[in-house]
Amino acid sequence: MKKNTGKTAKAANGHIRIISGQFKGRKLPVKDVIGLRPTADRVKETVFNWLMNDIRDADVLDCFAGSGGLGFEALSRYANSVTFIEKDKAAAQQLNDNLALLKQLNGKVIHADALGTIERLGKQYDLVFIDPPFRLGLAQLCCQQLIQSDALKPLSLIYVEVESELNDFQAPNDWQLLKEKTAGQVTYRLFQNLHNEVL
Repeated sequence: MKKNTGKTAKAANGHIRIISGQFKGRKLPVKDVIGLRPTADRVKETVFNWLMNDIRDADVLDCFAGSGGLGFEALSRYANSVTFIEKDKAAAQQLNDNLALLKQLNGKVIHADALGTIERLGKQYDLVFIDPPFRLGLAQLCCQQLIQSDALKPLSLIYVEVESELNDFQAPNDWQLLKEKTAGQVTYRLFQNLHNEVL
């Protein structure tokens, strides 16, 4: 996950750690890409506590994958599949390398800009992670494209992480806010898609 926070990027000292599931404790290499800041372990722990009953057998989309911390955590917890979208070439290659390292054939990396790619995926997802670079308005645009696309299943879950000072983020009207928390510079929310809900 990429964050432009104004601080020097450390890329978690060159690795991310999977905190639970079948790969618990495994460390995966991370490329030292400018602006790439993996989601903190304490945030991941909270998020996956929220999702503990929704990960197994889910089809997952990680829109701004970066280090892949969220997507690999989902794979560790027995997601059916994870699609990683990452614009940076080196980071995308590292995602592929880490999938091979874990021998995970149900992960797929798309080297592309998430914006403009979502509408062409040709697949629907149970869970979507939106954790874009900060201060570029990408979260809002990504949410809009998800609504316009056919990528969301009815009652799918959407995780959105933005900078805490962002006051004008608005989720689509058909998304119900389930959880919300702020940790330092980050505010993260979990929504459920009620668009086209099957009654």
